[in-house]
Amino acid sequence: MRPSTQKQPQVKKEPCRVLDDVDVDVDVETDQKLVFNEKRFILMASQPPAKRRKEESSENSDDILASCMAKRAQVCASVADFKFNKKRVRLLSSSTDISDDCKAIAYWMWRDQRVQDNWALLYAQRMALKQEVPLVVCFCLPSKYLHSTFRQYSFMIKGLQQVEKELASLNINFHMLLGEPNMILPDFVKSENIGGIIADFTPLRKPIKWLNDVIDKLPKNVPVCQVDSHNIIPCWQASPKLEYGARTIRPKIHNQMREFLTEFPPVIKHPHAGKASIKTDWKAVDEFIEVDRNVQEVNWAEPGTKAGLEMLESFCKDRLKFFATDRNNPTKKGLSDLSPWFHAGQISVQRAILRVREFRGSSKDSVETFIEEAVVRRELADNFCFYNQEHYDSIKGAKDWAQKTLNDHAADKREYLYTREQLEKGQSHDDLWNAAQLQLVNEGKMHGFLRMYWAKKILEWTESAEEGLEISLYLNDKYSLDGTDPNGYVGCMWSVCGIHDQGWAERPVFGKIRYMNYNGCKRKFDVGEFVRKYGATTSKEADGPAKKRKKAK
Repeated sequence: MRPSTQKQPQVKKEPCRVLDDVDVDVDVETDQKLVFNEKRFILMASQPPAKRRKEESSENSDDILASCMAKRAQVCASVADFKFNKKRVRLLSSSTDISDDCKAIAYWMWRDQRVQDNWALLYAQRMALKQEVPLVVCFCLPSKYLHSTFRQYSFMIKGLQQVEKELASLNINFHMLLGEPNMILPDFVKSENIGGIIADFTPLRKPIKWLNDVIDKLPKNVPVCQVDSHNIIPCWQASPKLEYGARTIRPKIHNQMREFLTEFPPVIKHPHAGKASIKTDWKAVDEFIEVDRNVQEVNWAEPGTKAGLEMLESFCKDRLKFFATDRNNPTKKGLSDLSPWFHAGQISVQRAILRVREFRGSSKDSVETFIEEAVVRRELADNFCFYNQEHYDSIKGAKDWAQKTLNDHAADKREYLYTREQLEKGQSHDDLWNAAQLQLVNEGKMHGFLRMYWAKKILEWTESAEEGLEISLYLNDKYSLDGTDPNGYVGCMWSVCGIHDQGWAERPVFGKIRYMNYNGCKRKFDVGEFVRKYGATTSKEADGPAKKRKKAK
């Protein structure tokens, strides 16, 4: 532990361990601050309707940041005074002791690109306060990442510009490191004499490999912890194994919600100053990235935490009451539209649930449905990717019954066969599918109900299930603002491979995989209205007839 600058009595000190200051057993019944906030959420349903309506309408987009700040301030003055739940933290390195010559604690930001409502950053500040050293935040930006394009990179980078500005106001230096983490982070740690690293959590292969490589290259006396600040229930805590489906993980999630769904403490102005900060050269960042710039930004989704919280507020006020009934109707505005900010970690799902739950009195069914979608289904997606890392984007990741039925029907005749290029341009015989593809290309999103139909038709119109899955993942990751996300992988795997689903009546091509068709969509919503909105046509009206590829025998 770094000594204080003031003279202290000579006392023999025990080595500081990164997990020493975390409560061994958090009991919410004995933590008055947490109990107060938790009871406020639990008992809200019993409040008089008039009082509830007043609370529901008390916030608007102009004061939501101040409102969130006030709620955090009610919890405690600083994370140093907060009972941090040890179940949120995993020690990843063999080293547990922070060296005496530690000059700073670092939060390695990746998946959760925000300052407040971030358990990983909070834990990093807790450690830095205990050590009496500066706190730094570093972000390692690869020049390219999977199929991500300028659309996703621009959304991310503009959000990070706001992160840097907010951190500066809190006396916390932000370091944008250009390159893959395993190539640049170890040298940064050595040059800055970082004594400990806190990383956020992702269940995906490439970032996990980065993390493991970084740990291997770090000095052995630098401990590395991981904090899941993306999920409400930490992924490893929600379940220790690969879950079969929503019905098996749902009770595990709900049984732990009271313990983990708490108000956040604040990230405060850090009292221990570091080196003079050097502002990021954002022009150099733009020149560094090597992504497809033909896929441009969209104008409906403004990057950053403030914009994300404003979208949350507009959802609560304008669309939440219709969520339970209208979320599967692409012609109605019944969705939260929060997925870009959730994916980039610019707002916390936990913050969204805390806010949405305040509307249970007037929109009980919609609140419960939103919790199912935003918590249970999202955490199920993380579970699938985390415990199936090698094959979460492959037919090999499907259940045995699904692999067998797809293999049994691999030689079935396809009525239509399209190339990836035809599908990317929306040149199929199906105007609804084309409209959904145009929505994805032009808006960076696709309505959730249509994502299922869209991916299943790609399975139906390609040479094999393997090709269908590959194309659906490619198009989603290239155009969607929330691409390269566990939810996207699981959504395509559900549609093509039947994960988290059951076998259905057997039919050509699909086998026992759940089937969806055009007429079924017509029964659910006005297909013509949706098609007209996006100006979709069939292939004959666009660039000529779709090319039918004869399947090789």
